[in-house]
Amino acid sequence: MKRYLALLLALVMVFALAACGGGGDTADIPATDAPATDAPADDAPDAPAADGLITVGVINNDPNESGYRTANDAAMRATFTEANGYDATFYNNNDAAQQIATAQQMIQDEVDFLLLSPASTTGWDTVLQDAQAAGTQVILFDRMLEADESMYVAAVVSDMPAEGKTAVDWLEAQGLDEYNIIHIQGHMGSDAQLGRTGALDEKVEAEDNWNYVTQQTADWDEATAKTIVQSVIDSGKDFNVIYAENNGMARGAAAALDANGITHGVDGDVIIMGFDSDKWAFEEVLAGRWNYMGLCNPLQADTVDAIIKDLVAGNEPAEKIIYTPEQGFDAATLTQADVDKYGT
Repeated sequence: MKRYLALLLALVMVFALAACGGGGDTADIPATDAPATDAPADDAPDAPAADGLITVGVINNDPNESGYRTANDAAMRATFTEANGYDATFYNNNDAAQQIATAQQMIQDEVDFLLLSPASTTGWDTVLQDAQAAGTQVILFDRMLEADESMYVAAVVSDMPAEGKTAVDWLEAQGLDEYNIIHIQGHMGSDAQLGRTGALDEKVEAEDNWNYVTQQTADWDEATAKTIVQSVIDSGKDFNVIYAENNGMARGAAAALDANGITHGVDGDVIIMGFDSDKWAFEEVLAGRWNYMGLCNPLQADTVDAIIKDLVAGNEPAEKIIYTPEQGFDAATLTQADVDKYGT
């Protein structure tokens, strides 16, 4: 939108000169030669461009990372379209440095809104400062970052620490005499990893009968998770819980158990826990092959869209941080209706 403010200024100058000349000859002032102008002094959002499109840059993680991410990316791409009033540029990468470099380029390109799902919670201070100076408004989605709330206009995210606590509370309620846990972590430093790890770390540190057999990252990868579990099996160490920080890694873990004839799920030898919203994972829980899944809702695009439309209309978001509704499901209570409603 910002590039059209220059055109508007030039046209105002033309009309002003014509009025002062009393109908006499006036000098031509080509609109294309007018200098660019800064954002409005009152920091109000720019009005939509002359073509009616709002420019957005969308920085997300790799859609191949997980079923959750595939659904999240697809929803963003389906929402931020020309038909819905947007000129959108998309970039997907799990590398925070690459995300940051691309964000800086989008700011230089003068996008009106930068929509950001950060691969890491830290390292974004310069991007946020540059965006604020340029008049680009930042909206976080899916993941939080460590920054003062004044540096972004809104955040539509999952409450990752609450997801972790809900899962750990459920696990505690199973009343095991001893918890010997294979903990498979996601991408280290991401909001999801920090939240889901934090609650379990606190419990293991506080309780004598909660133990880590191993704690390793599989970086959301199913095959790596299978290798981690196979390594524990080969070591001969006893375990009775697999706490995997996404469903893909839980599936990899289950595959290792199956390959070695180790039972899991309801009435099995090993409790399996996953996270996200994959319909196939819900079905694993429904069938009793897994014990628990923490819902992480990937469908945030509509909420972000509504926030942008409100901002363009001059309305501030009612809340700074908007948490998507989520909960935990276990095999004892999950229904087919839940699968149909929440699975993606």
